[in-house]
Amino acid sequence: MINLNALALRFVHMSKDAELWILDQTLLPLKEEWLLLRTVSEAIDAIKALKVRGAPLIGVTAALSLGQSAIKGASYAQLLDEARALHAARPTAVNLMMCMDRMMAGIASGKTPEELLGIAVHLFNEDVSLCTRIAENGAELISDGDHILTHCNTGGLATAGSGTALGVIRKASAQGKTIHVYVDETRPLLQGARLTTWELKKLGIPYTLITDNMAAHLMRLRKVQKIIVGCDRIAANGDFANKIGTYGLAVLAHHHRIPFYVAGPYTTMDWACFDGDRIPIEQRSASEVSGVEGVFGRVEWATPDSPVYNPAFDVTPAKLVSRWILDCGVFTGNDFQADRVRQLIPQQSTLQI
Repeated sequence: MINLNALALRFVHMSKDAELWILDQTLLPLKEEWLLLRTVSEAIDAIKALKVRGAPLIGVTAALSLGQSAIKGASYAQLLDEARALHAARPTAVNLMMCMDRMMAGIASGKTPEELLGIAVHLFNEDVSLCTRIAENGAELISDGDHILTHCNTGGLATAGSGTALGVIRKASAQGKTIHVYVDETRPLLQGARLTTWELKKLGIPYTLITDNMAAHLMRLRKVQKIIVGCDRIAANGDFANKIGTYGLAVLAHHHRIPFYVAGPYTTMDWACFDGDRIPIEQRSASEVSGVEGVFGRVEWATPDSPVYNPAFDVTPAKLVSRWILDCGVFTGNDFQADRVRQLIPQQSTLQI
């Protein structure tokens, strides 16, 4: 029997009775409700609707969903079709593609259903380990008394482990460092306000919620000593995509001479993508900008039929990054230029862009 548990994901395997559960993140923080995903189609819907989110967790969830389908008797042809559909569920976060590439390689080589599930379980366990190493590496950059600004959600709700950027903060706090976190609400879906505050409260780490456009004011007042964000895809030159609004923070940090760090696992590196201009940016529904929806219902605040531009991510150039905090170490821009990062972390098969 396999029994895997994470903050936002649970998987129980008892032969053909395999169950995959996710914490419905669209209902947080007011309601904690677990959702059973019975099929790959349901997993795809949950990924697209952001019921499960965060680049690493999306990849792990997709892999376990495919492993569940294999255990329940899907044919190899069906599994390949399902893997391709999962692969395309969201276009920016490369972890999803990497996980599906690994699963499809197993399918193509004729692995048994149990072996395919074993690949998915390995991906889960690997992410837990990667998060631990990221946290240990990044915590060395945090000083006692730091006020840290973060964007979106990058903790246990976004990974199988302790998180990326939020995992670093969590580790620094566990080391006894007195820190305070400024949490961007993160428009338009409020992942910071809804999810990061929920995690920080559970962890007992002091925080203050701000709107996204308050960040510059705080920096000018010298209330922010460090900025740490996560990432959904890092290009070969160090440019990276993250939740929309990250690029603006990087520009502000550069102007105010505040260290700007990005944290992520090697599984977020895309060596096939030369620079950030080649990262595909997901465009999402206008309804996410024209109003808000949650356990309270739907609220509209825009004039009906207003034209809306809603990119889910933006790209931050490598020249604005102080350090990349990866599972295999902490790197500078010079490390990327000299190709030292590529030499230290495993190669992965990703989309050719």
